[in-house]
Amino acid sequence: MLRNSAALALTLAVALPAAAQDLPQAGSQWFADAQAVIEARKAATPNTNRARNVILFVADGLGVGTNYAVRVFDGQQKGLLGEENVLPYEAFPNVALVKTYNINAQTPDSAPTAGALNTGVKQRFNLINLGENAITGDCASEADNRLTTFAEIVEGMGKSVGIVSTARLTHATPAAVYAKTAYRNWEAEAPEGCADIASQMIEAIETGLVDVALGGGRRNFHGAEQMDGDGKGGRRKDGVDLIAAAQDSGVQYAWNTQTAQALKLDGSAPILGLFDASHMKYEHDRPEGEIGLVDMTRMAIETLSTNEEGFYLEIEAGRVDHANHAGNLHRTLTDGVAFAQAVALADELTDDADTLIIVTADHEHAIAFNGYCGRGTPITGLCHDIDNAGVKHSDELVTADDDKPYSVVGYLNGPGAVLKKGEDGVYSGERATLTQAQATDPDFLQEALIPKSSETHSGEDVVAWAKGPWAHLLGGTIEQNVIFHVMHAAATAE
Repeated sequence: MLRNSAALALTLAVALPAAAQDLPQAGSQWFADAQAVIEARKAATPNTNRARNVILFVADGLGVGTNYAVRVFDGQQKGLLGEENVLPYEAFPNVALVKTYNINAQTPDSAPTAGALNTGVKQRFNLINLGENAITGDCASEADNRLTTFAEIVEGMGKSVGIVSTARLTHATPAAVYAKTAYRNWEAEAPEGCADIASQMIEAIETGLVDVALGGGRRNFHGAEQMDGDGKGGRRKDGVDLIAAAQDSGVQYAWNTQTAQALKLDGSAPILGLFDASHMKYEHDRPEGEIGLVDMTRMAIETLSTNEEGFYLEIEAGRVDHANHAGNLHRTLTDGVAFAQAVALADELTDDADTLIIVTADHEHAIAFNGYCGRGTPITGLCHDIDNAGVKHSDELVTADDDKPYSVVGYLNGPGAVLKKGEDGVYSGERATLTQAQATDPDFLQEALIPKSSETHSGEDVVAWAKGPWAHLLGGTIEQNVIFHVMHAAATAE
């Protein structure tokens, strides 16, 4: 990383302020790179154009810690040590820390956090786009508490609206674009007097609120007697085939790669893509050629860009969250890398002059990082010791007081807990003596402290990165609902 050449010295002498040139560290590349950052920021001017397009990226469960692991993993996949890597959205000029708690919950749920992003107010645990007087699970409380969403606002301005998710399209984060419900789990059925989330989505497409919807979740749109393309029955107890109804109303439908390739992306008709019965496959498990997050991002932007008035597009990497819940770091990170690639593609396909892109998460997980590991230690593996004479880690593994090595990443709770329940109902156990090959296996579950069948969210802050019109409004430490107001200000700027 250090370059002490005459050419570098000459460059620094020209580029650095006089006071900096005299410092002994002025010949360091670290110093030169930092000065370049400062000069770029001094030269930056705010973009105050009206945002024709707004793209909200949400990596479900990608808090500060999980994002750090994705950064290192992505770098190591590229042949770097990893820590120095920069993810595409990490280069965005505007950054804020985001507080994610819900009205009534220190540890947030994806439904009200996504609702906060789409309505501008915090909400109650497990409900979507209802005001603070609504009660979770109380159907009757929906009527007087429905909030106006960002999608409804921009649709009234003539813009198109799109949703992309690797989760079910009726799952919490994508549902927050169009649904209003007292309980996030009412995906395929709801109490009498309330509409289930799947039927709300089809209504949103048929009424022109949503123009493109791509993701998983076929099973919530048809009954058990109606087979999907994979020969699987659905979960709707009312027997209604919402997919057939949508097609009858002129909606284009796709359920696999072949049917997706046959879609017209010219904006002539709404698009519904349901590429799995439930959630779509993890990136690690996705067969080559099967539709993934990057593909759906391209399809959505190409279609929505045909509207001269612009669009709002929410793109979710939903399975980052699911892999964290499973305590499986490898799949968390491979889905995180795909998310970063989707952001890079969206940035490439749009213009900073008229497109606001915000990249964030709904919440973090109970993920933790051990030390003291040397540079380049495999982020999914065991902790290597620091080489005091070099840069890259030594060949020695760091051991704990039990004389056993340990992984860089663990969870405070989850399926990988060392304690196991015996036949007598008593929990006991000890840490295994792991090898690097075992720890870096894609199916390895990181060790956890507290035994739980599904690892939990945490209340830690997440990050929001932004570029484009009015992105400079994002900064400091903010409440999560402020992100809606940045999008709204950009879309309605005079």
